[in-house]
Amino acid sequence: MIAFVGVTTFNKPGKGVTSILQSVSWRTSSNALSTRLGEYRYHAGTMVQKGSRVTAIYDIHGNLPALEAVLAELESVKPDLIVVGGDVVAGPMSTEVMDRLVTLGERICFVRGNADREVVAAYDDRAHADPIDVADPAERVAAYAASRIDREHRDLLASFAERLIVEVEGVGQVLFCHGSPRSDEEIVTAATTEMRLREILAGVDQDLVVCGHTHAQFDRRVGGKRVVNAGSVGMHYQGKPVGAFWLLLGADGVSLRRSDYDLDRAVERIRATGYPDAEDIAEILLEPPDPEWVADFFEQQATGS
Repeated sequence: MIAFVGVTTFNKPGKGVTSILQSVSWRTSSNALSTRLGEYRYHAGTMVQKGSRVTAIYDIHGNLPALEAVLAELESVKPDLIVVGGDVVAGPMSTEVMDRLVTLGERICFVRGNADREVVAAYDDRAHADPIDVADPAERVAAYAASRIDREHRDLLASFAERLIVEVEGVGQVLFCHGSPRSDEEIVTAATTEMRLREILAGVDQDLVVCGHTHAQFDRRVGGKRVVNAGSVGMHYQGKPVGAFWLLLGADGVSLRRSDYDLDRAVERIRATGYPDAEDIAEILLEPPDPEWVADFFEQQATGS
């Protein structure tokens, strides 16, 4: 049984074990973090940004080794702007991931994901003293992250923008959102029908929309619009080859990217955190589900069929 973030559970073909997927440390000093937070609130609240090279990193889900692999590759890419597309800390290394992103300075902008909302709500609620006692998988992941972050992290998460528009050189205006332009938890996949996709994009002025949430890259066109899923840095649902998935936009167009990292070592680090669903994450990282099957499952959830 697997639970995708924001969606119900399902039985994973060929697996007899139970897995939980959520779509869902090196700490900076409190003063340094507070200083960065002011900068990020400004950028998160700005609707239009500009850049000649822009990268989109989505659905990190507290996977620090995966984030480190992508950021190492970005050192040679040298983007003007890094758009973090939501679902940042709901996972095993919540504070470490947030603190690493903070070090990127003014190059970074945040878009809110459904899991980010849920972590903030769990932090404010504080209903569960021990996240392990929480039965619902999505609530357990949110409670775990909320128990690890501090007030500064919580406030940064709460400041994330619902959507962001970026003017990218050679591409034009790009709308970045988490699930869809309408909702941070709406499902869009490679299998979404053209009719439903047209409905989702109705009223969108930008010709290119970048989304995430369903953890699998795709590139689709409908009615003069283009929708690209950046994929998931920290927990991809798109089979093999495995890795950390992200997106590059610039004068050369739009490029789906993947960064390799040592998954066995990453799993060791995740297990060492004491994260309650560490074994389930290990399974998804090492043996990710078939992307076509996952897309079909998501579409059934989206349409109620």
